[in-house]
Amino acid sequence: MSITMEESKKKKENTLVSLLCNIVIPVIVMTKMNGSEGTFGLGPKLSLVIALSFPLIYGVVSFFRTKQVNFISVLGFVSVLLTGVFGLLELNPLMLAIKEASVPLIIAIVIFVSIKMGKNVVSSLFFNEDIMDMKRINCVLEEKGKREEFDAMFRKSSYWVVFSFLLSSILNFTLARIILQSPPGTEAYTAEIGKLTGLSFPIIAVPCTIILVVVMFYIFKQITKLTGIPLEEIVKTEK
Repeated sequence: MSITMEESKKKKENTLVSLLCNIVIPVIVMTKMNGSEGTFGLGPKLSLVIALSFPLIYGVVSFFRTKQVNFISVLGFVSVLLTGVFGLLELNPLMLAIKEASVPLIIAIVIFVSIKMGKNVVSSLFFNEDIMDMKRINCVLEEKGKREEFDAMFRKSSYWVVFSFLLSSILNFTLARIILQSPPGTEAYTAEIGKLTGLSFPIIAVPCTIILVVVMFYIFKQITKLTGIPLEEIVKTEK
């Protein structure tokens, strides 16, 4: 039984379920069910609450399922919660735009500060025991005297990660200012939040994810170059 429980904790996230709960269902509810008429005429406020409950519940269930939490996940959770609060309080759309930009901006600042303090948080993302054979890599780097070159490479890569989140912040703010035009508390405003949620993935998440993937492959390529060890021998794979 203990093995089964341990395996369940390590299950991979279901991409389809994640997409449905975090984007598809909220967008449909806020854009198609926010009116006051029809079978599913929920009204602007109720539709907003129901739509945002999906990513919130998904986040909580994922946490208890995996027993893992990180800074970025917490910020994402808070971001979704604030979107609902801002919408219900009928705050100025500018406030929501600032909120949309603040989350990736905070992440960028945290990564930048960690680089300057010599405690690069990006290294825990790409360079840890769960992903790579760190013991072997560190031994080879020390033997070949490549430690300083390796650290410099990681700092350079980390600045690109900072750039990706800064880009996300700028795009988030710009997109929110373009889309959110209606008075808060109206059906149109709720529909616009749904539209913002739907467009944020292709317009913001995709280009930023591409940058992160390129950085990841660059790091892996440089590790094999500095150590001389084939990538397949240092990247851990599940058995």
